[in-house]
Amino acid sequence: MTDAPAELVHYSVADGVATITLDSPANRNALSRQLVTELFAHLERAGADGDVRAVLVQSSGKVFCSGADLAEATTEGMEAGARRIVDLQRLIVTLDKPVVTKNLGAVRAGGIGIVAAADIAVSAEDATFALTEVKLGLAAAIISLTVHHRMNPRAASLTTLGGEVFTGTEAAAYGLVTKAVPADRLDDEVAAICASLATGAPQGLRESKRILNGDLVARIDVLGEEMATTSARLFASDEAREAMTAFLSRKK
Repeated sequence: MTDAPAELVHYSVADGVATITLDSPANRNALSRQLVTELFAHLERAGADGDVRAVLVQSSGKVFCSGADLAEATTEGMEAGARRIVDLQRLIVTLDKPVVTKNLGAVRAGGIGIVAAADIAVSAEDATFALTEVKLGLAAAIISLTVHHRMNPRAASLTTLGGEVFTGTEAAAYGLVTKAVPADRLDDEVAAICASLATGAPQGLRESKRILNGDLVARIDVLGEEMATTSARLFASDEAREAMTAFLSRKK
């Protein structure tokens, strides 16, 4: 009998806030099948818990999320994975409880979709973001559903086409995150926001979020399948597979 794989996503509840912690340092919290499955389950658990008023998604280390698991993508393709990440974004957007993200350090590619899907996103000022897909012959397809809804169009063009690193401070100016604060104030800032959210009445939180996110839900429902198909096609292309294989070789 083989042992079950170690848990990659942890869950705890205190003072009306469910905290979900990504803890897969071996691949920098990449969106592997296991991590996405566990994250999905914990979000649903928080949604069903009558004692939870708000949900915080964070990471155990400085890297919040490095995006798609390229090792899995090169061996298994992205047909199922792309649709699962569309579903993950939709779950965050439609959850009855407000979702907050906190990132101290790096967020890359698909991980930015989680930040964009959240209702409130707080970043350290010197944290780094990058939509790196363009460098690998890919496109920010599935996460464009949420990222391009949040970011102003000029910033979306600059970051999506350039693929370069930008800071938490710039992410706030672009509309991607709610606010950026000095790293030593990040925990206190997020704790204060979550404490405030936890004072909301369940019906008030649920209905307010539904109104706020109506246009975004419609966008996901109209474009989700097309973006998932586009992503899977690009991941399977010779150009992208060659680029991803080279990238993974450089990392070793």
